[in-house]
Order: sequence, then structure tokens, then C-alpha cells
Amino acid sequence: MKTKIAALGCALVVAGCATNPAEDPVQIKLNDIDTRLGSVERVVNNQSLVDLSRRIDALEAQLREQHGNVELLQKSDEGARKAQRDLYADLDRRITSLEAGLNAAPGGAGAVAGTAPPGNAAASAGADEQAAYGAAFELLKGGSYAEAVRAFKAFMGNFPASALLDNAQYWIGEAYYVTRDYDRAAQAFRTVGERWSASRKAPDALLKLGFTQFEQKHLTEARATLKLVIERFPGSEAARLAHERLQKLPPEGR
Repeated sequence: MKTKIAALGCALVVAGCATNPAEDPVQIKLNDIDTRLGSVERVVNNQSLVDLSRRIDALEAQLREQHGNVELLQKSDEGARKAQRDLYADLDRRITSLEAGLNAAPGGAGAVAGTAPPGNAAASAGADEQAAYGAAFELLKGGSYAEAVRAFKAFMGNFPASALLDNAQYWIGEAYYVTRDYDRAAQAFRTVGERWSASRKAPDALLKLGFTQFEQKHLTEARATLKLVIERFPGSEAARLAHERLQKLPPEGR
């Protein structure tokens, strides 16, 4: 099941990373689905949710079909942007329905939304954590990048044991990348790989580090980083995108 959800998240990353920095706000919206699927993943292992597992299978198949349509539109920038917006809207509707099913299922109530029974201190703390992370993410999606960075940093300080620390660090890097603060972006992406090497965000962080080095005109470093993505994550979407970016670099020795 984790493999299915991870594959679904990777497919979403492709739709975002294929755009240039000016289009990254669309990528951020698409990656919202990746974050929400992470919440679904923590619940879907419950054996009472077999029906929801089948729904994820169907959603994954539909995503592949829709992503194929997006790739066909890459020759037209405007067409690609519109396709990505439409894809996000459709996936948002589907994932919202899936989350509602999880909340209604036995053993799944409140797991995605982060709600907790009254008097349960641990669950209440979890709700606070989810609320803080969600608030930071909304700032990011809304284009308030400086505020989002501050919010994610505050989140990491307030919840040092959170399972979302790697995600928060990654989005800090994205916020810097979108605003072309490439030095800070590079450091943020590098930190993800150094502190959370087994994270689901590790392939994307390493890929975006290579993209950042490319934007900085550090072509030797960019080449080495992109090759490392292919070496460490063979067969992944991150590796495919790294290979594509490598084709844009001048031959070595020039």
C-alpha cells in the first residue's frame, strides 16, 4: 500500500517540477496532494479500510492517465499551466472525498483532519501540530513566501519530534527557490538529504538542489548532483527529471 501511495506522490512531483520557477506556485498546489496523501498513508494500513484501498488504486490509474495528458501539452506553456490547474482541481476533489471516507471509516475518524476526542492531551497536541503545519502550508500556497518560511521554521521549533519536519524543511527550500534566493534554497534542500536521508522528500530535495545549482550557474556541481539523483534513486520520477535536466547542460569540459 505504501508503494502505491508513494508512486502517486511521485507522479504529482513530475507535474510540478517540469515547470520553470515562475510557475512553481502551481507546483506548490499540486504538491499539496502529496502532503495530504502522506496523512492518508498513516491511516490506510487499517484492515477495515480495504474498500478505500481499492479507491486509491482507481485514483492512481486516473492520475496516470491525466498526467499523460499534461505531458502532451508541454509544448504549449499556457496549455500546460491550464492542464496542471485542472489536474489539481480534480485531484483536490477526489482526495477530499477520500479523506472524508477515512474520517468516516472505523478506526479512521479524525486521523486525516487531525481532530481528537475531548480530554485526550496527546491527540490535542497532534491537532495543534497539524494546524500549525497547515497554516504554514496555506501561506506557501497563497504566495506569502517570507511568511511561510517563518511559519515553517516556527513549526519546526515548536514541534521538534514531528514526523513532518522533513516536509517543512523541504517547503522552506521551495519558498526560497520560488523567490530566487538560491543560496538559502540550496542549503534548505541540502539539509533535507543530510538529516532525513530516508525521507520521501529526499529524492525531490536532491533533485531541486541540482536545479538550484543549475540556476546559480554552478554547472559542475549541478551535474554531479543530478547524476547522484539518478544513482541513488534509479527508476524514480526524480531520476527521470534529473536526466532531462542533464541534457540541458553543456558537455563536460566546456
